[in-house]
Amino acid sequence: MTLPTVLVADDDRSIRTVLTQALGRAGYQVRATSSAATLWRWVEDGEGDVAITDVIMPDENGLDLIPRIRRIRPELPVIVMSAQSTLTTAVQATQRGAFEYLPKPFDLTELLGAVDRALKQPVTLAPGPQAAKGAEEALPLIGRSPSMQEIYRIIARLTTTDLTVMINGESGAGKELVARALHDYGRRRQGPFVAINMAAIPRELIESELFGHERGAFTGATNRHIGRFEQAAGGTLFLDEIGDMPPEAQTRLLRVLQEGEFTAVGGRQPIRANARIVAATHRDLRALIRAGQFREDLFYRLNVVPIRLPPLRERPDDIPALAQHFLNKAQAEGLPAKTIDPAAMALLSAYRWPGNVRELENVIRRLAALVPQPVISEAVIAQELADPAPLRDTAATPAAEEGANIAGVVERHIARLLASLRETGEEGVLYERALAELERPLIRMTLAETRGNQIRAAALLGLNRNTLRKKIREHGIGVQRRVG
Repeated sequence: MTLPTVLVADDDRSIRTVLTQALGRAGYQVRATSSAATLWRWVEDGEGDVAITDVIMPDENGLDLIPRIRRIRPELPVIVMSAQSTLTTAVQATQRGAFEYLPKPFDLTELLGAVDRALKQPVTLAPGPQAAKGAEEALPLIGRSPSMQEIYRIIARLTTTDLTVMINGESGAGKELVARALHDYGRRRQGPFVAINMAAIPRELIESELFGHERGAFTGATNRHIGRFEQAAGGTLFLDEIGDMPPEAQTRLLRVLQEGEFTAVGGRQPIRANARIVAATHRDLRALIRAGQFREDLFYRLNVVPIRLPPLRERPDDIPALAQHFLNKAQAEGLPAKTIDPAAMALLSAYRWPGNVRELENVIRRLAALVPQPVISEAVIAQELADPAPLRDTAATPAAEEGANIAGVVERHIARLLASLRETGEEGVLYERALAELERPLIRMTLAETRGNQIRAAALLGLNRNTLRKKIREHGIGVQRRVG
């Protein structure tokens, strides 16, 4: 029996070695190269059952190879891996015909699973349209954390469909940005993107806002009004905070989704609904269904493709990139150029951000406007996160005062814990709880620094490896040894 052959192209020798060994142990033959030209020659010669290629190669961009491979070997699945872990890269890889896209660093188990799926489900689709150029620069959907990479991959897979999407996430997490990405990279990007916030419209006006109204339909309707469904024709309609939609509007929306047409308030002529629907909410719709506040049949009509957008506290590795993006944005708007001290950035990354990305943006913009010195210090961040009072000039803040500010943050947090325990009447847990809240980010950030290498993390922390493993389990910290 002939073993399947996997073609690997990556200019990093260590990655080629790791992949060759892992694929060999999994029962595959492997041919590896650092050259896109060599990979292309192998493909032309009819070699290989699966191809794995990096994007950045010394002689050619790996993404440019995919359409050429699809033309002469449409049955050959191509898996793309890239350290350029952006939404644009994921979309381009998918739209050019890649079977799978894996951002670096990647998990070997995930790659082996992709190879197995590729062999069982050969790709036969032609490459789709190219992603809109420049869309990423205008779209601040930023992050290279595993959770954001998964969202990029979902968005990339949805670019050639008009499936209805439900985005669930906390307030301020960036749900509208995901909706805009689905529009900007999708088939309807030439059409309008129309957003409506259900929580911001009086319930008696929601039907008119969604479906429009005819002149004389009700008192005050002196002219015909075009609703959001009609405005979004040929494009995308974003229904934000769908969980706040009143029951009567839910019934009409369900009818539109079922029948594909609607009538304006006071109208008789049906109008064809020609908009892709993307909905979003920060509420638990299943709980609302159980409470009789949201229609179950409407939920299933909207929840065709669910996307969970993680809160910022679940992706702290993205905070430095987001903070820098907001500094750049503030500078482009005329505010002074600023940088953030590494110790200050560590404080930003350790903070829980109850207001999510929106809160982080507000803090960075405030710092850019009010801090007089060009480098934002740890003391400034500690004061800002602990006290919403206006910032003062900290150019001459001594080290002792910086330490006092950090100590103040800790003291205020302990005070909140004590107040919580007074309310619940719990005893004997304060020390353990306070220590756990310090240990959790300490261990998580150290593991991120060592890319999941527990031996190196234990050495950095000064802990026995078994002790570190125990604490990882106690705190429920996810650990993946990453390659790349």
